[in-house]
Amino acid sequence: MLSFVDHRMLKQVLESCKAPSNSKCVLQAHAHIFKLGYGTYPSLLVSTVAAYRRCNRSYLSRRLLLWFLSLSPGVCNTNLIIESLMKIGESSLAKKVLRNASDQNVITWNLMIGGYVRNVQYEEALKTLKNMLSFSDIKPNKFSFASSLAACARLGDLHHAKWVHSLMIDAGIELNAILSSALVDVYAKCGDIETSREVFYSVKRNDVSIWNAMITGFATHGLATEAIRVFSEMEAEHVSPDSITFLGLLTACSHCGLLGKGKVYFDIMSQRFSIQPKLEHYGAMVDLLGRAGRVKEAYELIESMPIEPDVVIWRSLLSSSRTYKNPELGEIAIQNLSKAKSGDYVLLSNIYSTTKKWESAQKVRELMTKEGIRKAKGKSWVEYGGVIHRFKAGDTSHIEIKAIYKVLEGLIQKTKSEGFVSDTDLVLMDVSEEEKEENLNYHSEKLALAYVILKSSPGTEIRIQKNIRMCSDCHNWIKAVSKLLNRVIIMRDRIRFHRFEDGLCSCKDYW
Repeated sequence: MLSFVDHRMLKQVLESCKAPSNSKCVLQAHAHIFKLGYGTYPSLLVSTVAAYRRCNRSYLSRRLLLWFLSLSPGVCNTNLIIESLMKIGESSLAKKVLRNASDQNVITWNLMIGGYVRNVQYEEALKTLKNMLSFSDIKPNKFSFASSLAACARLGDLHHAKWVHSLMIDAGIELNAILSSALVDVYAKCGDIETSREVFYSVKRNDVSIWNAMITGFATHGLATEAIRVFSEMEAEHVSPDSITFLGLLTACSHCGLLGKGKVYFDIMSQRFSIQPKLEHYGAMVDLLGRAGRVKEAYELIESMPIEPDVVIWRSLLSSSRTYKNPELGEIAIQNLSKAKSGDYVLLSNIYSTTKKWESAQKVRELMTKEGIRKAKGKSWVEYGGVIHRFKAGDTSHIEIKAIYKVLEGLIQKTKSEGFVSDTDLVLMDVSEEEKEENLNYHSEKLALAYVILKSSPGTEIRIQKNIRMCSDCHNWIKAVSKLLNRVIIMRDRIRFHRFEDGLCSCKDYW
């Protein structure tokens, strides 16, 4: 039996209970909490709820929350409970609290919206904003809109971004630096760089965050010249840059192969602006050198860094080693990845495959199988009719999947007849060319594209989001489709935006 009285110790005990076998301990701690009069302490209540969930006693979690709400704890305590639940990832329980709470205010709803964003539940965040609007006595404020714009940016959902922006205008919300930079950022991340630019030049630009949003936006769209021009304007208006400014500039140079410019910005950071390069700046330089084919120089920079390189830097070297077929440096990169993920092994295997070292590629595959490492699946999504539609490679789950595959097969045949040839070097197996081609045909972005073509009107722009870097086969194929159908296709992958039009891409095949 527990013998202490301090509520902090009780909280520690509850947090240490992480398995069904700890159920008795949780029940004992809970009993002590009530005996000692701590039953309505929000922090202890949430710790008890979470402990019951971890011990597979979810019904007790729900009963405890409903009991607490039946006491009419007041809006401040309700908000504390929601905030605490969101912090530990219990968004479903936070939603239950919201539904059953008798007292709510704008903070209650903001905690829900912001909590969903932090827990990567962006669609739920936007649904919550919609639900909030149904209450005549509670109106969204600047915090509501800032979180909602963040959700739209993460999703790349232009439809909802415009909706949130229109709500702000209708509500007469006065833009501050946070909202101004959020608007510039959301339009850029949703693929509408022109509207992002328009917003930028229509707001007060007295805060560095607004300039950073525009520079980073241009960088991710591969518009290095525009990013550099905005930096010049920033200097002319006497706005001091910060470390994020230079990260955006280095990224812009990396995406466009401006090696000389990138080196200049890296140097003037410290020499002129007294900003010491951080890990991410070194990472951007390694990326810049690697993309430009200076893989050995990129490795030398890593070796000379005054700070310990992280996994992102080693992955960048691994990626450029794959692009420029340097298995030696690829192996060094893998050796320095203490927690290598599936994508890292796939890149190394890809290096071996493209250099026809099938035995080495097979050994990497065998190691992945032995260690239980599975290749991360590519996922793509599109917004249509106000709904996000998601696809993964070889997907069969969509309600209109038969029609989608029919459109895709038709596009594959038409692009072939126009001279498109699949890039089968990318398939990491020593199998026939026909089998390799089959493996490439059903990548998630191809399914997403086929769906939008099925549903949308001819001539309208298509926007697709993807969670990992697009492969070169899909890149070349989408170029062919843009010319075949005379459509503009805007693709956002993990690295950057690609604008496909008339058989060409804005990245100029450098990404």
